[in-house]
Amino acid sequence: MKKVFIIIILVLVAILIAVGVLALIEYAPGFQKSKMSRSQKSEEEVTTAVIVAEAVRGPIANLFQTNGEIVSFSSVDTYADVKGILARLYVELGDYVRINQVIAEVDPSQPGLTYALSPVKARVSGTITSLPLNQGDAVTPQISIATIGDLSRLQVLTAIPERYISRVQIGLSSDIYLQAWPGYVIPAAVGEISPVVDPASRTMRIKLDIPRNEPRAQAGMYAEVILTIEEKEDVVKIPTDAVLRRFGETFVFVVEDDVAEKRSVVLGISHSGIVEVVEGVEAGEKIVIKGQNALEDATKVRVLQKTQAVS
Repeated sequence: MKKVFIIIILVLVAILIAVGVLALIEYAPGFQKSKMSRSQKSEEEVTTAVIVAEAVRGPIANLFQTNGEIVSFSSVDTYADVKGILARLYVELGDYVRINQVIAEVDPSQPGLTYALSPVKARVSGTITSLPLNQGDAVTPQISIATIGDLSRLQVLTAIPERYISRVQIGLSSDIYLQAWPGYVIPAAVGEISPVVDPASRTMRIKLDIPRNEPRAQAGMYAEVILTIEEKEDVVKIPTDAVLRRFGETFVFVVEDDVAEKRSVVLGISHSGIVEVVEGVEAGEKIVIKGQNALEDATKVRVLQKTQAVS
């Protein structure tokens, strides 16, 4: 029994000595330094590297691009008064004719009847833009012999999707680009709007007026059209890459004092990688444009790069 008691005393003494040694080690300078190093390392691990851009104020435009064809401002088809054979054609494509000028003659005679030519006269003054028939072809009063157009005034015929109808008005500005003249821009404006929508394509035809006597525009040319659907002069703008959408919420991350704050935003018009912010961001604030997918609200960040402000 005495031997057991001695063993218990020795075990208790060993435990007390071990506790004392551990206490001395914990408060030793080397141990504290190691502990702090581990804490700092843990803090660094939760810091996310990001790239930011500054929100700026300036103009923005909503543009719509489509294709079209250059046509004369007005075109008039010319018809014969009688049925017969196209006996003579006095004009060629590109010829300028005056009103009541004879441009062709039709032979309406039938076997056994007197031979007599019926003249076909220009109904308006202008340039011959189409001659669908050749000499010797059959002619009726329903078949056009020639089309006469006013080439001093040209238009671009194009169509816009139904969703843009409410934004297109007479006088809306646009830029016209021609394949024949790369880089050359012709300013134009909406001059005509069709009153109906094509039910098959869900588009509406419009015509854009080209300035009179534009030297490089010719009827029949293919044209690229950029319509300025909407313009604003002084708005807050950020790169569209900064915007995130999750579970129906639209937001960005704003960096302040190396902390990323989640900010809900209301967006406006956008174009070419730039979007208007109606609510949620002020000019001058730094918006995360790369690395934002790994962020949550109040995440500590390290800014690797600040890009130039959007234009």
